[in-house]
Amino acid sequence: MPRVRCSRCHRPDNHCLCALIPDLPSSTRILLLQHPSEVGHALNTAGLAALGLRNAQLQVGEVFDELPQWLAQPGYRPCLLFPGERAQPLQELDGDARPLLLVVPDGTWRKARKLLHLNPALAALPRVTLADARPSRYRLRKAPMAGALSTLEAIVAALEILEAPRRYEALLKPFDALIEGQIAAMGEDTFRRNHQR
Repeated sequence: MPRVRCSRCHRPDNHCLCALIPDLPSSTRILLLQHPSEVGHALNTAGLAALGLRNAQLQVGEVFDELPQWLAQPGYRPCLLFPGERAQPLQELDGDARPLLLVVPDGTWRKARKLLHLNPALAALPRVTLADARPSRYRLRKAPMAGALSTLEAIVAALEILEAPRRYEALLKPFDALIEGQIAAMGEDTFRRNHQR
């Protein structure tokens, strides 16, 4: 018999995260482009970001035919949050007064690069990146490179730069609960053996 799931956060009813998900405003608009392989992932952090931010939109796919329309939001300046040679640290953006439309690909690094490859309008966007980000709280997965963050952590770090002094730490509460739940399910000994260094 299938487990009953929450219709909002899609977690099993007995592990529903809705009470921990905030409802936060932002001038910055977030467009999350999620690779289909991430949808059923136990730690779907893009989904948590979309639920916790009023000005966020989540789209799932590999090729986004409507991307040019989504990027043409009046009054917004579109940028891609993704590292690269010409990526500019968010802290150093020029004084353009328009709020950002921050496009965030969601998937493994390989899948995120594939999204850029399959969507030329995405690859053509000016890139921004996070300088001096805090270490990841994602204790269940080894980061592929220094400074690597989950999608949700990257969005929180970006918003805390762009929307200062407003804080977005509350977005991480359901993420922390998910991590703790996964650790509890595997058992503390297994976690220590396989994930702690």
